[in-house]
Amino acid sequence: MGSLFSDIPTWLHRVPAAAKLLAMAACGSLLFTVSAAAWHGAAAAANAAVLLSLGRAALGARRLLVSVLIASLLIAGFHALMGHLQLAFVSAARLLSASMLGAAFTLTTRPGDLIDVLERLLRPLSRLGVQPERLALHIALMLRFIEHFFTRWQQLADAHRLRTGKAGGLRLIAPLSIHMLQTSRRVADALWARLGQ
Repeated sequence: MGSLFSDIPTWLHRVPAAAKLLAMAACGSLLFTVSAAAWHGAAAAANAAVLLSLGRAALGARRLLVSVLIASLLIAGFHALMGHLQLAFVSAARLLSASMLGAAFTLTTRPGDLIDVLERLLRPLSRLGVQPERLALHIALMLRFIEHFFTRWQQLADAHRLRTGKAGGLRLIAPLSIHMLQTSRRVADALWARLGQ
């Protein structure tokens, strides 16, 4: 499957995956517990600075972030039309900040490192009969499929634009759905062969 992970080394690549995951969880929680507009403006600026500090490694997420920016503007426009200007700004800044956090984490963290961290975090649940390895794999696969969805969407959009000179829009839903179903089937077959179940 396609991945946003960048092999271009940056300072954030050297930070352990566990520390990055903890920082992202803490910052993400703050985004949804604080409602001050000034704080969200500062948070969005700080997250943008982190992403820009990655240099060329951040280029892999530029199309995804453009899509998020458009969605943020649409959400902000809706709230502004309803007369809630502060909510418009906070909602847009919150979405941008969360997306930039996720992009920075994904660009600089190998999937294998993420699975290792999740297994360590979930290990206490083994006393309750939960298999931490499988649960960590499920979570990692879900995150990877979300990432793959966006990268494949951009590939289909680019191919359609090259052929027709127009945006794909809703025409991409059918081929994207078929591709995702085929990919999930291949992954399921590979897991079945590997696990023997």
